[in-house]
Amino acid sequence: MNFTYLDNAITIPVNQLIVAGWTGRDRSAVDHHIQELAAIGIAPPSQVPLYYRVSQNLLTQDEQVQVMGNTSSGEVEPLLVRADNQLWLGLASDHTDRQLEAHSVAASKQACVKPAAREIWPLYSVEDHMDELKLTCSIYENNVWVTYQEGTLANIQPLQQLMDGAPLPENGAMLCGTLGAIGGVRPATRYHMTLEDPVLERSIQLNYQVSELPVIQ
Repeated sequence: MNFTYLDNAITIPVNQLIVAGWTGRDRSAVDHHIQELAAIGIAPPSQVPLYYRVSQNLLTQDEQVQVMGNTSSGEVEPLLVRADNQLWLGLASDHTDRQLEAHSVAASKQACVKPAAREIWPLYSVEDHMDELKLTCSIYENNVWVTYQEGTLANIQPLQQLMDGAPLPENGAMLCGTLGAIGGVRPATRYHMTLEDPVLERSIQLNYQVSELPVIQ
């Protein structure tokens, strides 16, 4: 993976990828969501948060990705990467097959690539204002861009706490959880995501498009 920081190129050979799920900081809201899913037949997680190990080659910086059918959707998430003996913060999308999710959350995570932005920041540079960082996801729907997800990292468990549950090795990466979807979870073919730092007045951008492969029976 090729990242940049202050115009400096950083090559990181990601060799382990984790997707952290059920990472909401409000445990009562997480429990309520688990109950909602259980009511429609989705098994509850064995622990909260839960760490899904997926193939490291699912992490991609391609701006055009392919998925099977029309039942997948993206999720804006902070991305943690350990490299050069330090932690870096980036932006990624946990694109997930929602139809498969009803049968196996782990399999649904493995079924889709995880687009990632090219820019990263040293984690130490935001540690004193982490909860103020803002995540936004817009989707192109009915010929207009609409806000699909929006909120701060205060809605997600502290990133260091997540790493305590699944320590990252050198060249390891973790997607750290997401926000609720405004208007409900649904597919889209174009995504624009941002991680905004209002204190240091900077942002990371992620744009990608999805093309659907036919489902052959």
